[in-house]
Amino acid sequence: MSLVEEPLRDTRCVTELSLAQARRIALGAQGFSNARPTGRVDRRHLRKVLDHIGLIQIDSVNVLVRSQELPLFARLGPHPRSLITDATKAGELFEYWVHEACHVPIEQRPLYGWMMEGHPRWKGMRKFAADRPELIQLVLDRLRHEGPLVASDLQMRAKPKGQWWDWDDGKTALEHLFRTGEVAATRRPNDFARLYDLAERVIPSHVLDASRPDADTAKKELLVLAASYFGVGTAADLADYHRLAHTRTHLAELVEEGRLIATTVEGWGKPTYMHPDAKRPRRISARALLSPFDPVVWFRDRAERLFGFHYRIEIYTPEPKRKFGYYVLPFLLGDEIVGRVDLKSDRKAGKLLVQASHGEPGIAEAYVAEELAAELHLMADWLGLDGVVVAGRGDLSTALRAAV
Repeated sequence: MSLVEEPLRDTRCVTELSLAQARRIALGAQGFSNARPTGRVDRRHLRKVLDHIGLIQIDSVNVLVRSQELPLFARLGPHPRSLITDATKAGELFEYWVHEACHVPIEQRPLYGWMMEGHPRWKGMRKFAADRPELIQLVLDRLRHEGPLVASDLQMRAKPKGQWWDWDDGKTALEHLFRTGEVAATRRPNDFARLYDLAERVIPSHVLDASRPDADTAKKELLVLAASYFGVGTAADLADYHRLAHTRTHLAELVEEGRLIATTVEGWGKPTYMHPDAKRPRRISARALLSPFDPVVWFRDRAERLFGFHYRIEIYTPEPKRKFGYYVLPFLLGDEIVGRVDLKSDRKAGKLLVQASHGEPGIAEAYVAEELAAELHLMADWLGLDGVVVAGRGDLSTALRAAV
């Protein structure tokens, strides 16, 4: 018997979803009702993942592995770690500021044309460019004549770099051009620095030449995409996926057009929207370590509503104030988040370090520890590490150490 029901196309039949139904719909939409591939994994599998999640958020922290690799591992298991790079080189993905910095399917680029023309988030950069047109032209000329550049190649820093967002004029000019779409970006392999070049040398010409929908049309398309990736969500959930604002009118129009279904979810107390093709799996049999930037948990309010899981990333929290650890990954088992682990790749010793492990209230501790140990060993093998070492911190550590 199939574990997946037919799409819910009769909008008149859906009034309220139970929380358990919403959770299964959401995880199914994110690809967790699909079994991981058992054979060779290639770019076809990457495309299938992107059909479910739409974009992959980028983060430079590399204490475990670059975060953008983790959503693929969560859904595919071990896979070639060059999948994203290879797809970018082949013109299938491009980088842009969407949820945050993200890898996005190239065919979606026209949907961001309105952002490139004048997104409210980037008003300060537009003012900088208007005040410094000669600098903007200088940077464009250098890219045109010298080819791809990282910000430091411009040598415009007058003093030592401070915090992460301490941009000099050259970096600000490049980022402005990146946001307007005149410049595109890839990543330098050795240090992951953003490598800027003229868009015409990075983005396929048929994409650059494609017509761009107006802002209202594009926002509606992005909201429908968000609904397909989340399955079901509140207005805030759907808007957050692509960081949209002022979407109330667009959502009402989409319901009227039958492109979204208005419904409610038990306990949410907010208007909720479901994609007409959303499926309700009868069961979710997932086992996955989730990146802090995985769509399942990246909107913390939604994670609490769906899973009763309170989650805050503590990278930017001073060590004495951290509760769970530095780089903490939630552990999804079945259709519940049952724990969290603070992980680090000790590349010199060849070990995957579990620096802390915590379980959620009411879990079957021994069972969760066994499943988590299996997933950790799978991750260690994928990363080319020799084994897993469990430290003593956290209420799950004793059971996990025994299971490992």
